Amino acid sequence: MLMKLTSRLVLVAAAVAVFAVAAPPVMSAAKAPVIVRTDKTFGRILLTPGHKALYYWGVEKQARRIACTGICLKQWPPLIVKSRAAVPGRLPGVKGTFGVVRRPDGRLQVTYKGLALYTYADDPRDQVLCNNFNRWFVVRI
Repeated sequence: MLMKLTSRLVLVAAAVAVFAVAAPPVMSAAKAPVIVRTDKTFGRILLTPGHKALYYWGVEKQARRIACTGICLKQWPPLIVKSRAAVPGRLPGVKGTFGVVRRPDGRLQVTYKGLALYTYADDPRDQVLCNNFNRWFVVRI
């Protein structure tokens, strides 16, 4: 009986250790490549630390691959990071997970809920100009 109980405790401890390692890390907002702000029109949205609104492209959501390449990148610069470690799995107060995807050119692009994140080149700080334009949507959280 004691042997069975000890075995079960070891299995439970091993399972807890696996889940603890597998859980996405929570990073402070100060170190994250995104920030959260409340917009009068769109509610809580994601922005870069430089206060540029972040967008996803519906074309990529449907295709489930990076489609904004070449000339597209001039108007829609991707949110690029140098390493996966620069992107938190989660941010406090934000539902959904962050990650990275490797772009066709080899750079790492930040993702939210699996969607690649972009800015719009002509957006001023703290403004959203292109929501629902040509299937581009501001990232609401």
